[in-house]
Amino acid sequence: MKLGSLLTAMVTPFKPDGALDAVQAARLARHLVDIGNEGVVVAGTTGESPTLTDEEKLELFRAVVSEVGGRATVVAGTGTNDTRHSVELTKEAEKLGVDAIMAVVPYYNRPPQEGLYEHFKAIAESTSLPVMLYNIPSRTGAGLAPETVARLAEIDNVAAIKDSSGDLAYVSELRRRTPEDFLIYSGDDALTLPILAVGGAGVVSVAGHLVGRRLRAMIEAFQKGDHRTAAAINMELWPIFKAMFVTTNPIPVKAAVNLMGLEAGPVRPPLREPTEEELNAIRTVLKESGLLS
Repeated sequence: MKLGSLLTAMVTPFKPDGALDAVQAARLARHLVDIGNEGVVVAGTTGESPTLTDEEKLELFRAVVSEVGGRATVVAGTGTNDTRHSVELTKEAEKLGVDAIMAVVPYYNRPPQEGLYEHFKAIAESTSLPVMLYNIPSRTGAGLAPETVARLAEIDNVAAIKDSSGDLAYVSELRRRTPEDFLIYSGDDALTLPILAVGGAGVVSVAGHLVGRRLRAMIEAFQKGDHRTAAAINMELWPIFKAMFVTTNPIPVKAAVNLMGLEAGPVRPPLREPTEEELNAIRTVLKESGLLS
């Protein structure tokens, strides 16, 4: 299954009053594909999924598929902490023509490993689409054990995992336990290169909003065996990777997108706009990287 090596977890544009801006979401998706992204993940963490209603998520999927479907992979974030809810949302997303779905580890209720296995198995069995697992223990309070991922990878359409654990040893263990065609994506731009080195397929990126072409060049250089060039690009992009986490994601990247004139609008509460100090740090990095005049 080919999802692409560079997918960006797209921010969700809102109007000044906080209402969903699906028209701007379509424009942003087109921009992301134009600057080198092979796919977009819609309604993930960076897309402020906890504050989106199901209707808003489906409107987003519809708008993005209409704009870039066929040109890029559209991955729909359909995971919740309720298995039945996740299954229903997955079925509705499939009807809209998305290419794959991403399902996060259920948050807050902290299921045991067998509960996680049954949750993802139910989602996978409800769809013919490829399923990307999403492991982000710092936000969910639970994580997928490597042996659970290995069991899930035996299901035909469980095709990939986005790992945001920050643990390279964990990623190495995943690679050792899963089939060669099971795709392992970094969920952290700063760890893309090391994860490629231990058998990863690419990244579900935040910085891809800003530097898609350079990220794509880094990944392609590594894949061609030009590790020196890949390392040089990684160092060049390091300040941007760091700036995107001066505060909680997606606050910095949404601010950066707005500074660059891409009109993503505000974040929704309980997130808040960056402080003046944080905004200045983001602006400085964008200027120093040649992204702002």
